[in-house]
Amino acid sequence: MDAIRNFWTMHFSWLQLPTLSIRWTDILEIIILSFFIYHFLIWVRRTRTWVLLKGLLVLVFFVSLAYIFEMDTIKFLITRGMDVAMVAAVIVFQPELRRALEQLGEQKLLSNLMSFDGLKDIQERFSDKTVDELVKGTMAMARVKTGALIVIEKNTPLTEYERTGIQVDAIVSSQLLINIFEHNTPLHDGAVIVRGNRITAATCYLPLSDNMLLSKELGTRHRAGVGISEVTDSLTLIVSEETGKISVAYEGRLETNLNADSLKMRMQQILNKNREDETVKKRKWLGRSRQKYEKTNNE
Repeated sequence: MDAIRNFWTMHFSWLQLPTLSIRWTDILEIIILSFFIYHFLIWVRRTRTWVLLKGLLVLVFFVSLAYIFEMDTIKFLITRGMDVAMVAAVIVFQPELRRALEQLGEQKLLSNLMSFDGLKDIQERFSDKTVDELVKGTMAMARVKTGALIVIEKNTPLTEYERTGIQVDAIVSSQLLINIFEHNTPLHDGAVIVRGNRITAATCYLPLSDNMLLSKELGTRHRAGVGISEVTDSLTLIVSEETGKISVAYEGRLETNLNADSLKMRMQQILNKNREDETVKKRKWLGRSRQKYEKTNNE
């Protein structure tokens, strides 16, 4: 036994790990920090803060390059502008910071952080039936000049705008949309938010666009549709109450005078874009895996 121990010590001593003094409180501290950091990231993902943070990470990357390669001019500008950047960050994140503090004061922060339903709903995909129902309802409202504003969520969560309206949580149907936007009904004023195959909320308030290039003939409904498309990647369907014309707002641009065929085609192009991108990535991954497998077998 001693001979084996001596042989191990002589030839494999370099494999021995350093002795670590770990207390049970250290493990508990790691678990607590991991829990809060994980749920904080989930909360960030469910708000527009996620988009802002990705832009901030890009800036941090370029700042790191400046310090690594000793770019003195850029380092000087960063040092001088750090105080201004901190104030600007507070201004940019003001809505999210205010909402987080309100939730903390209402003692609902943990319940909101631990809710996984929002993330689950975000991953739902549209079915062809949902697209058909949206087109059918939009065309029916356009024929009788019933104003409508329908926001279709894609990747950027619209949870903060849902809170401004009334929860519905119903399967998308043309009859339901027509009843919601019918004149003199309790839910007709405001926007309807659609996530996946369900209508999540109605009478929602949306941010108005400040784009001065929009026609002066367009009313609040069109500016709200363009406004939400400027701050999120959502697709917005708009029916004019004055003319009955159908418009689509996407990425800050407004397309007007759409008919049933062009509306359906445009919706399918936008809503299926992410699905096609995921399919291409999956095929590439499977292709690489197959090549590695064949290469291993050949060897």
